[in-house]
Amino acid sequence: VQLQASGGGLVQTGGSLRLSCAASGRTFSNYVMAWFRQAPGKEREFVAAVNWSGGITYYVDSVKGRFTISRDNAKNTVYLQMNSAKPEDTAVYYCAASGRYGSNWYSRGQSAYDYWGPGTLVTVSS
Repeated sequence: VQLQASGGGLVQTGGSLRLSCAASGRTFSNYVMAWFRQAPGKEREFVAAVNWSGGITYYVDSVKGRFTISRDNAKNTVYLQMNSAKPEDTAVYYCAASGRYGSNWYSRGQSAYDYWGPGTLVTVSS
């Protein structure tokens, strides 16, 4: 699976931004999708994940109620809607795909994800 994220940029505190990640190469709906981010000087961290159908989602506590992950399997795209942005959301955001299946599909660990996109930079100004 090839992944290409887009939609990053500069947003003011309290503003909104929508990231997109287009997938190609394999059957998109077979993959669990997730967003990770890496802030300057910090390790990459899990942000959100969505199951194959889009019906189940998980978030890191710091973005709950502000970010929404969704997917459109017809368009082979996963989204991250970022609302009420905070300066601490500044990071390079990466989309990732996992071929996990069954009841253990959900994981926050980077090693669970098989494919990664190149990332898109989000800067939240204070």
